[in-house]
Amino acid sequence: MSAPDDSTRGVSVAVIGNPASDKGRGAAIDVQVVDLLREAGRRYGFAVSDLTGTSFDDSLSNAIHARDDYDHLVVVGGDGMIALGANAVASSGKPLGIVAIGSGNDFARGLGLPVNRVQVAVEGIVGAIVRGSHIDVDMGRITRLTDCDTVDHDTDHAVDRAAAVVSDASPRYYAGMLSCGVDAAINDRANHSRLPGGSLRYAAAAVAELSHLSSYGYHVRATLPDGRIWEQDLVTPLLTVANARYIGGGIEVSPYSLFDDGLLDLVWARRVPNLLECAALMRNAYNGRLLSSDVLGWRRIRAIEITRSDEGDEPPTLMADGEYVGALAVRVDAMGRSLRVLVPPAVARDQSWRSERGVIEAIRRDGRLDDADDAADAESAA
Repeated sequence: MSAPDDSTRGVSVAVIGNPASDKGRGAAIDVQVVDLLREAGRRYGFAVSDLTGTSFDDSLSNAIHARDDYDHLVVVGGDGMIALGANAVASSGKPLGIVAIGSGNDFARGLGLPVNRVQVAVEGIVGAIVRGSHIDVDMGRITRLTDCDTVDHDTDHAVDRAAAVVSDASPRYYAGMLSCGVDAAINDRANHSRLPGGSLRYAAAAVAELSHLSSYGYHVRATLPDGRIWEQDLVTPLLTVANARYIGGGIEVSPYSLFDDGLLDLVWARRVPNLLECAALMRNAYNGRLLSSDVLGWRRIRAIEITRSDEGDEPPTLMADGEYVGALAVRVDAMGRSLRVLVPPAVARDQSWRSERGVIEAIRRDGRLDDADDAADAESAA
């Protein structure tokens, strides 16, 4: 690859890795990425700096405070690192490059970016920097509605960190999923597992949580695409506010999600499934037909307030892109095209993940047209 012009001369690229990942083996990958980028930087004239801190919060603080000093931010790791990058550059226009490494990588998978291929990913990022190739995608923004405990990343204990984690003044952004139910409980259990390998920890955690499903109690007040309000109590094991399609290493829990439609997708379980329904859900978990089951509810939304209902079990700690957010109550807003992502030109030209027509066909196929129109349950806004 040769630089077509001098547009990258004087450009600065910051890198944040996750040296604690994979029981500490992530440090070697971080070094590899920095070395590859610096080699490319010598060729094309851009500078590379490493802003990796001692923890998630330390790295995020570094990225935010140095934001005026870099033109592109590159993160190395799974969806949690994308969450870090999204919060660092949210609505700034600064592009985020992704080297997707790990057991999840659901956001990168949805965009068609390389997964667990370090050199290919870095080459794609360099090509995007040189060619000025990027796409703008939506995010979810989480703010607190009331005072509640939140979770410290380093201790995993509940502590009062409202100002630091989620508040009106300091919202939390996410690119993929806000998990509020059993998916959050599985993620939390996997984080505390001593089993080797991310996939094995996640699978074992899923078996443990699914073997004794809880029905959590929520009250939701959602703003629909046309501005009407849909409000009700939900007692359910599953509640997800999705911007992306995938979770848990490729489970297509929100197959109608589009990255740039300015909307989020609310997915929940209408009831605890029986064995036959569980088998059907598992069968369709990876083929885009999960929402063909009437076990699951679905709504497109612009915003949602989620609080505790009087019925049902206490919900688990909420998690966004695999990172702890805190407890209820929260408000979530769709932030249209607020995250700029570096992608190779070929990915930028690929419109497969943008296809509104394909989504409408899937909605029709799955018998969800009434839900898409929001005609059955919507109430007029007060």
